[in-house]
Amino acid sequence: MRPTPCEDAADRVASPRRYLMCPPEHFKVTYSINPWMDPAKPVDLPLAFAQWEDLYERYRSLGHAVELLDPRPDLPDMVYAANGATVVDGRVLGARFAHAERAPEAAVHLDWFRAHGFPGIHEPAHVNEGEGDFAVTASYLLAGRGFRSSPLSHDEAQEFFGRPVIGLELVDPRYYHLDTALSVLDDQADEIMYYPGAFSPGSRAVLARLFPDALIAEEADAAALGLNAVSDGRHVLLPQAATGLFAPLRQRGFEPIGMDLGELLKGGGSVKCCTQELRAAGCPSP
Repeated sequence: MRPTPCEDAADRVASPRRYLMCPPEHFKVTYSINPWMDPAKPVDLPLAFAQWEDLYERYRSLGHAVELLDPRPDLPDMVYAANGATVVDGRVLGARFAHAERAPEAAVHLDWFRAHGFPGIHEPAHVNEGEGDFAVTASYLLAGRGFRSSPLSHDEAQEFFGRPVIGLELVDPRYYHLDTALSVLDDQADEIMYYPGAFSPGSRAVLARLFPDALIAEEADAAALGLNAVSDGRHVLLPQAATGLFAPLRQRGFEPIGMDLGELLKGGGSVKCCTQELRAAGCPSP
């Protein structure tokens, strides 16, 4: 049963999670592969690192485990660790990036999973950009397409994970990944929030049918990348500029936590882009 919109925060339970992150030691914007990236706007690297570290420490303070991926100087976008793979029930579907600039990241992620003893690892045949375009709910694997991930990757993911995959068409280039337009709030209750304007009419109809009680974001909050958020079932970490989402989240019993990742936004990512979830078998996390 879906929670009512006015559920008390005390009824929400935060489940411990395990995340994978990559420090932005080499983060910079020297090319443009999404509308947010402008090489003419310099990155303040010490500030970017401080903002990333604040997110890292916040996860730890909430009781979550955070693993670290070693950054590489030739891969400035590795800080967006969510794109490197999708992990469900302890099984790892690797990424295959659409752009050459990020393509080598896929092997770095797979090497990390092999070194850390993950038994089921699949190197994909079709383009997918990890949790950038895959979102896990209790009932479905939601899958974005239109700008990066190939529709063929949806069948590949369904076959590998054995979960029903729901394809969703993205139509606004500002929301080039699913995780910029939709966020899972409670992966045990099929509760999400999303911005309808990012999706095709048919995909909007599918979302309305499957998630009739979803939190609907306004354009201003979506444009602040407010949907690039991470929830543990109670706490929702999201960009602090998405002020219009805070009250609706509280009304539903969540505890929103605003984060300032303004420097990392210059590369087109925020809280979720920096956070890959390592989901163990049978539960949201180990």
